[in-house]
Amino acid sequence: MRKTRPILVFGLAVAFAVPAAAAEGPGAAPRLDGAALDLLWVVPFLGILLSIAVFPLIAPHFWHRHFGKVSAFWALAFAVPSLLVYGVQVSLYEILHTLLLDYIPFIILLLSLFTVAGGVRLKGSLRGTPLVNTAMLFTGTVLASWMGTTGAAMLLIRPVIRANSWRKNNVHVIIFFIFLVANIGGSLTPLGDPPLFLGFLQGVDFFWPTTRMFLPMCLVAGILLTLFYVLDSYLFRGEGKPPEEGGEERLGIEGGINILLLAGIAGAVLMSGVWKPGIGFEVHHVRIELQNIVRDVLLVVLTFVSWRMTSLESRQANAFTWFPIIEVGKLFGGIFLTIIPVLAILRAGTDGALGGVVSAVSSEGQPVNVLYFWLTGAFSSFLDNAPTYLLFFNIAGGDADQLMGPLGNTLLAISAGAVFFGANTYIGNAPNFMVRSIAQERGIKMPSFFGFMGWSCLILLPLYALVSLIWFA
Repeated sequence: MRKTRPILVFGLAVAFAVPAAAAEGPGAAPRLDGAALDLLWVVPFLGILLSIAVFPLIAPHFWHRHFGKVSAFWALAFAVPSLLVYGVQVSLYEILHTLLLDYIPFIILLLSLFTVAGGVRLKGSLRGTPLVNTAMLFTGTVLASWMGTTGAAMLLIRPVIRANSWRKNNVHVIIFFIFLVANIGGSLTPLGDPPLFLGFLQGVDFFWPTTRMFLPMCLVAGILLTLFYVLDSYLFRGEGKPPEEGGEERLGIEGGINILLLAGIAGAVLMSGVWKPGIGFEVHHVRIELQNIVRDVLLVVLTFVSWRMTSLESRQANAFTWFPIIEVGKLFGGIFLTIIPVLAILRAGTDGALGGVVSAVSSEGQPVNVLYFWLTGAFSSFLDNAPTYLLFFNIAGGDADQLMGPLGNTLLAISAGAVFFGANTYIGNAPNFMVRSIAQERGIKMPSFFGFMGWSCLILLPLYALVSLIWFA
């Protein structure tokens, strides 16, 4: 098909291109035609990724004050040319579809988990020894599949930071925390990680990930926990004796009501996947289902209840602030909007500008599972892993019964790629950014975007190669 070559000029000036036909028909949603999009439409998405990677290094004070404006700039760098080239109908549909069905539910879920988990304070005078640190990482890994990676990360990150605040070498603790608690631990249920929840909504059985992802997760998590214990033990020997503190505080939990509220969050999310009343309404061709509205309202109510029922003193003792969720909200708003043309191009399959990627995952009509694993993972490292999962799910046929049956290994490859590779970058999964932000607020000098990738490439990629060799070769 004929390709348009829109010239994206950022700022006030926007050049014009010949509009490509959007996929419209009687009653059909006026979608972007990904087959007619040039790779120049990917520039805003690459721009926001590079901004996240580079600005904190070269202009940290500017970034801290203006990251929201930078995110808005790149979002407009897509939205304005889209309006001028494809018109209001197509652009409004794509933006509303992303905001109403993806971004707003995504932020509401994160906000609820962040607020509720942030109201649980684990009291006690834990010291960050290798054994204690490994035990906390193991606990978070187990909890992540049942209360979500965001919930488990927000519950444990502050106790982990407190326990290691006296140590000179503590960055590696947070990095392994991101690997295990914020990502790999969420492998076993749809409640654990958003990609698996999307699979559940598409018809994948609730406990399918529990049975099929169990062994790959145990392998990766077991090796990571062992490696962490060895590394932490080596670094611990040079730390000296932990400082003595008077008035040792007994271990305990403060704000226990929030544990019940976390169960309520899990129930609300599960309800939206099980209850299908078939009632909804449309906003410019975007259908909003009743069960999703009820879920989001329940999550907002639970957030409010947590805020009102948890004492301010307890949250202050927990070093709770709103900055991490504000940062995630602003940056992921830009990411969700700039990713629209990227997903449209991928959705076009072999007819799109990235057709080579799509055609690579099959050979003679049969799926190449090792490539499903690595390509799903590669895109999940830099795109949001939830729509990436859904994209490759549909490339593989989109039939849940087939994918749980004869194509079970293909679905395993897609699931493992989406969940595991989310640990590769700060933007691979939303909790990564939140943990990084909290750690930096507490004075821990976290590595840059590319510095973190250095850790993940060195440690995680060999493990993923082992997984692909055992299950997908």
